[in-house]
Amino acid sequence: MNDALLLALAFLGAAMLYASVGHAGASGYLAAMALVGIAPATMKPTALALNIVVAIIVTVRFHAAGHVRWRSVVPFVVGSIPMAFVGGALVLPGAVYKPLVGLILLVAALQLLRTAAAAAAADERPTAIPFLPAAIAGAVIGLLSGLTGTGGGIFLTPLILFAGWARARVAAGLSSAFILANSVSGLLGNVSSVRALPAELPIWLLAAAAGGLIGAELGARRLGTPALRRALALVLVIAGLKLIFLG
Repeated sequence: MNDALLLALAFLGAAMLYASVGHAGASGYLAAMALVGIAPATMKPTALALNIVVAIIVTVRFHAAGHVRWRSVVPFVVGSIPMAFVGGALVLPGAVYKPLVGLILLVAALQLLRTAAAAAAADERPTAIPFLPAAIAGAVIGLLSGLTGTGGGIFLTPLILFAGWARARVAAGLSSAFILANSVSGLLGNVSSVRALPAELPIWLLAAAAGGLIGAELGARRLGTPALRRALALVLVIAGLKLIFLG
């Protein structure tokens, strides 16, 4: 099996699993590309392109299910959109990009493990989202998103749950809209990077879209199980360690 087909299958699986928890799968796509040895210049725009397609699907499905609170999205994207654009415009050398993404994947793995426990705690009555703290959090996450090619949902969802700002499905729906805004802004911040997109991208987009459709349908009704999150976390740890120590 060649790398292009292997990645298509990996992207389909990642999109399905991440979409089930309201995410678009960027950290999963980056992990798969890292394991195969894709160049950093290709990893970032490819992950963002895949993210945009899946985030659209997830956002539409969660909105249809009544889980997207658009007024709650605003304070986060006010800070994140400009910073994701700035992060997207910055091109890090491979020696910096690889360990940074590796660290992001390790943090994402930890957050996946923590989210299951946070989801249970989120059954309490949510509190109002304070505008300024949300905007600052959005700005920090947006910059990281643009720099690395992620959507930021892996950081935002746990934050919302631990702060008690929303229950699990609403947090997932809010994160899906946030991820879409960040991914578009990050890619627009470095439009020239689209020249590094691989010829196989159309096939990969179709695979990710198929996974996103399945995962979003499942996620809108029932969020991903703790077992799935632990499995995803293991993959992220392996890929993160590879990027940090093997390059």
